[in-house]
Amino acid sequence: MLEINRHLTLPEQELTFTASRSSGPGGQHVNKSNTRVTLSFDVGQSPFLTLEQREKILSRLENRISKDGTLQISVQDARSQRANREIAIQRFVDLLRSALKERPPRKRKKISRAAHQRRLDKKRRRSEKKETRKKVEW
Repeated sequence: MLEINRHLTLPEQELTFTASRSSGPGGQHVNKSNTRVTLSFDVGQSPFLTLEQREKILSRLENRISKDGTLQISVQDARSQRANREIAIQRFVDLLRSALKERPPRKRKKISRAAHQRRLDKKRRRSEKKETRKKVEW
């Protein structure tokens, strides 16, 4: 069981691993062994995720999830398949932890009157500088 946070634990059977040829370190060994590991997790079909958790993961990791709802992580850092598998699992757990972490609400700050005035003065000076660069019409 993978403990993501205190509200979510996933069995390793939910994860699918595939191995392929790696372009990483390994010399001649790399040409004949499948050391790259790709971890796949079906976010859309997992029965262990609540609707709220699924929505958070899909929205916060949308650029890492395919159209069919599968999260994929490829690792080719190590020279062995076992080590790459462990790294992939750790990255997966870290990714889900960060996606499911509660984020504090944004506190709106009011800009001070002086800061607002400085910004406008700076814009005006820059505008005047560019205005002097224009061609003069006779």
